[in-house]
Amino acid sequence: MKRPVLAANWKMNNGPTAAKAFMDAFVSSYPARDDRTIIIFPSALSLSVVAAAIKNRPGLLAGVQNIHWAEKGAFTGEISAPMARDAGASVVLVGHSERRHVFGETDAQCAKKCAAAAKAQLAFMLCVGETIQQREAGETESLVIRQLREGLSQTPNLISTEFLLAYEPVWAIGTGLTASAADASAIHTVLRAELRDMIGTRADAIPILYGGSVNAGNAADLLAADEIDGLLVGGASVEASSWLTIAQAG
Repeated sequence: MKRPVLAANWKMNNGPTAAKAFMDAFVSSYPARDDRTIIIFPSALSLSVVAAAIKNRPGLLAGVQNIHWAEKGAFTGEISAPMARDAGASVVLVGHSERRHVFGETDAQCAKKCAAAAKAQLAFMLCVGETIQQREAGETESLVIRQLREGLSQTPNLISTEFLLAYEPVWAIGTGLTASAADASAIHTVLRAELRDMIGTRADAIPILYGGSVNAGNAADLLAADEIDGLLVGGASVEASSWLTIAQAG
C-alpha cells in the first residue's frame, strides 16, 4: 500500500442508502492520484455498496470492521474472512479499541482474527493503544508491545503477509482529545523498533497509522510527523465533505 494510508472507519453509521450517497459524492470529487492509499471501512451491510463504488478506482480499497476467526459455522451474527473477501473487502480491522473495551475482545482473539485474515488473503490492520489509566501509570510502551506481539503471534509468514498497524490511544477515541504529533510519533517509533526485532527490515514496509479524534483540522500536522504513515479516522470520516478534505491532506 502506498503511503500515506488514509482509512475511514464509519463504525455503526451509513447504512446502504447513506453509503451510496456518500460514495457517489466522494468518488466524483476525489481526483485520481497514485501517491496514497484510501481505505473505507463501512458496516458489513454497506460493504457491497462501497466495493461497487470503487471497482474501477485504483488506490481505493474497501474493508470490514470485524471478522470471526472461524471460516464458517454456527456463529449467528458473525462474518468470516472468506465471506468478507468474497463481498469485496481487501482489508479488515482487528482489535479496534471499541472491540477490545466495549465488546471484550482479547489479545488471544485478535491473534486468531489476524491469522484468519491472512489465511483468506485479506490484509489486516491490527490496532493497539492504551487507556488513560495505563498511560498515567507509565505502561503505554509495554502495553502496545504486548498487544503487537500477541496479536501477530498466530500469523505465520509475517515476512510476506500484508498487514498494517494502527496506534489509537483509547483516551483519544471520540473524546476530542488527540495525542500530540510528537507523542504519537514516539509510540510509532517504539512499534517500528519492535517490528524490526520481529521481522527485520521488512518492518520498514509496514504502514503504522495514528487514530484518535483525527479531523480535517489536524490531519496534515499529524501526517507530517515522523513515523506516522497514515491516519485511521472515525467520526470525521462519516460525512463525505469532511472525509474528502482528510483524504487529500498532507
